[in-house]
Parts: sequence; structure tokens; C-alpha cells
Amino acid sequence: MASVVLTPYPRLRSLDIRPYSHNGHAHILLRDTCQISDQTLLVPQPLAAALAFCDGKHDLPAICRAYEAQYGHALPLAWLKQLLTTLDEALMLDNERSEQQRIQTLAAYQQAAFRPPALTGLGYPAEPRALARLLQSYLDGVDDEPPRLTGSTRGDLEGRGLLSPHIDYARGGSVYAQVWKRAAPLVQQADLVVLIGTDHYGTDPFTLTRQNYATPYGILPTAQDVVNALVDTIGEDAAFAGELRHRGEHSLELVATWLHHMRGGEPCALVPILVGGFHRFIQKGTAPATDPLLGGVMAALHSSAANRRVLFVASGDLAHVGPAFGGEALDAAGRVRLRAADDALIEQMCDGSAEGFFAAIRQVRDENNVCGVAPIYLTMRLAEPSGGHCLGYATCPADEHDTSVVTVAGVLFD
Repeated sequence: MASVVLTPYPRLRSLDIRPYSHNGHAHILLRDTCQISDQTLLVPQPLAAALAFCDGKHDLPAICRAYEAQYGHALPLAWLKQLLTTLDEALMLDNERSEQQRIQTLAAYQQAAFRPPALTGLGYPAEPRALARLLQSYLDGVDDEPPRLTGSTRGDLEGRGLLSPHIDYARGGSVYAQVWKRAAPLVQQADLVVLIGTDHYGTDPFTLTRQNYATPYGILPTAQDVVNALVDTIGEDAAFAGELRHRGEHSLELVATWLHHMRGGEPCALVPILVGGFHRFIQKGTAPATDPLLGGVMAALHSSAANRRVLFVASGDLAHVGPAFGGEALDAAGRVRLRAADDALIEQMCDGSAEGFFAAIRQVRDENNVCGVAPIYLTMRLAEPSGGHCLGYATCPADEHDTSVVTVAGVLFD
């Protein structure tokens, strides 16, 4: 590798940054969510504090001064240079080297025949028959009660939307199965599925891709005409600025795999959309319904869906609480309060009220870290349900001490 020449004002790229304990010592784990770099770095906690000043506004001496002023301890310039050199070699600094690699990585992704599954062999089997056995085992645990949807004598169901979890199958398999089994007629009749998933690592309102999505069952072709209509509204640069996040984002992949399974491996046109959080509306006290961009995107999707059997799918989990998510340990009383808060959100979903759902989130400033806020809201606005049915709910452990949890639900909108 060529020798590293540090830029005068280093800037850290947008990374997945989280606390990590290694050999009993506190570290910060750094991972590139766009996978421009395939490296994962562990930085000792005291040294990692310097990363806060790698913002493109401080040169190296200024970083050392800011560190000492903030923490009361000197940061040797040699230590800082070594940290920055390691970050640069791992392509984790925003500079010419990482930008060149980003361009090459993006070109390879876009020129490939499809977006390959990122979690096969890790989160679920790569071999189709083994995957089918796994998902069928979850379905077999669900009774055969028919879906509570209205329909005509021709058998065309009126329901147009659902909420699916995107947690790993090991913890959420039962809830996946309950909602997808009830939604089977809708899934099988659909000729277009708009899949809206949480963008866990990006803040862009909408992030698109023209790439097809692959599952172990084959290819789900992306509906290029719908993507183009959305690009006309969002803008080319804004729509694809974070496209590489599609490569590793599990929120679309895990749900697309269930979609493909419930269609018996038959393909269906797909519109994969990653959406950033709604924190901007919560902080400003504004309503998503008044946002011109959201309105334009929904209008484009409604227009594209005209005369098609479209299914809108929200890929989102509910609460993320406890030490694993920066909160207090969850006790018995906390679990009761959490369930009550989730029930209030689910009630709004089952009433068909997207605005009521968001109002409940905004009222508590999303204190339970509901990661499916944007997908759920948008799917309800698009599907325009008269109501819904909660078909499954689970509280999933999120740490080894059972003091952190993720809650998930499956809802069918009609």
C-alpha cells in the first residue's frame, strides 16, 4: 500500500460507531456500512474520544488542543497521527483515497447482474431447499385461520399493505410467519410490491437503487419505471447518494426473502426503498403530512400503482430499549410500560390512522427508539387502510443479561 499522506483537516466518514468491550476494556467499534472498506476497527475508548474532533474543521494540533480542553488529558500528536493513519489505511476518512474507492465500489455494484444477498449463510440458509424448510417451520407453527380481510366474489382482496418485522429470523420468525401467512393471498396476487425499509445507517429521506434484489430463490426485478418516476420527484443525486447502503442493509433483504418464499419462488416486480428516520419532524414539531418531498413521493407511487395489483410493505421493528441502545436496564415495571406504549402504537395502526401513529411517537419524542416509524407511516399513507389487524407481537432479548429488548409486531392493513 502507498504511504499515507494525512490531510490537514481530517474528517471521519459516516460509519457505524458503537461501544464494544474487548478483553475487559472499553473500545469503540468502527464499521463501514457502505462496505467501501471491509475492515472493522477497534479503538480504545480514551483514544476514540478524539474522533469527535475529526470533523474537517480541526487540524491535527487543534484536535490535540480540543481533546485536552474537553477531557483534561494531553493527547500526544504521535498517537493522533497513528490513529489517523490507521483510519486512512482502512478507508474510513473522507478524502480522495476513500472517494476513489467509493466510485469503484459503486460502479461494481451497479454493473452486477443483481444485488446479492448479504446475509445468506449468516442469518439464514443460502441453499433454497434449506431456506424453504426453515421458513416453512415457522409457518407450520401458525394456525390456519383465514385473513380477516374483505373481498369481492372474484376473490380480489382489498387489503393493500402490511407491516413485517426485519429482526433476525431466529428471534422474530414466529411474528414474520403470522403476518406473512395471513397476507398470502395479497402477496400471491400482487404484480408490484413497494418495499419500504428502515435505513439504519443513513439520514437521507429516501434512498433508491436500480439494482435487482436477489434471494436464494432467484431474482426479484426492480420496477425501473417506478424508480424513474421517483427519481423525477426526489432528484437523481439525492435519490442515489447513499445507494451503497443497499448492499448491506438487512431491513429490505430479510423481508424480500419472505416475500419471495410466499410466492413460491415466483418473481414479482419490486420497488426497494430505504427511508431515513423522522427525527427532523419530531425535533421541529412539524407533521410529515405537510412535507412537500414526502407528498411528491407518495403521489408518484400512487400514480405508478394505478391499474396494478400493488402491495405496500413496511419493514420495521418497534422499540429498542435498554443498555444495548444507550438506555437504562429494563426491569419488570419497565416491561409493562413498554408493552403499554407498543399497544398504543398498534392501536393507531389498527385504526388505520397514520397521523395518530406519528402523533403518539412525537408525543414521547420517540423515547423507545422505534426504528420503523418512517416505513410504517409511509405504508399506511400509501395503502390508505380503513383499519388493520395485529397478527403477532414479540419481545426479543437484545443482550445477554436480558435487560435490553427489541419489540416487533406484524400488522395486516385493510
